[in-house]
Amino acid sequence: MTQKWFASAAAASRDPGIFSESDLKVLHRLLSSGSFIENKSRQQGIYESIHRDLRVMFGNWEFDPMNITNPFPQNEGSVHLWQGYHDRLVPVQLQRFLSEKLPWIRYHEVPDGGHMFMFADGFTDRIVKMLLIGEETSAM
Repeated sequence: MTQKWFASAAAASRDPGIFSESDLKVLHRLLSSGSFIENKSRQQGIYESIHRDLRVMFGNWEFDPMNITNPFPQNEGSVHLWQGYHDRLVPVQLQRFLSEKLPWIRYHEVPDGGHMFMFADGFTDRIVKMLLIGEETSAM
């Protein structure tokens, strides 16, 4: 089932076609600024990083995400999930499905975002603002 959901071959081969237009802009900015992405994300070696990703995507999780119980049964908190609409690595349909089936998840779809949306200028600040004071901008 997961092979239908995740585009692993393109990601593993570093095919730039797997990234949306907004992802490519973010990647260009990060790589041209000497960001941590290239150095830190593959600190253990490219094959170790890819191997771990593939184990998570296609391995046995030993639990069904649909069986996770609400960690806030008295509604004293919530779980937030952000998803870029143009994400080509993790399909938006998958996150929508999870948030529909698990009503305690607050789902935030980023209309112009891809897989790398959280690295866009100012986006992490907007997420923190949302979590701390509940202020959601139109871009979320």
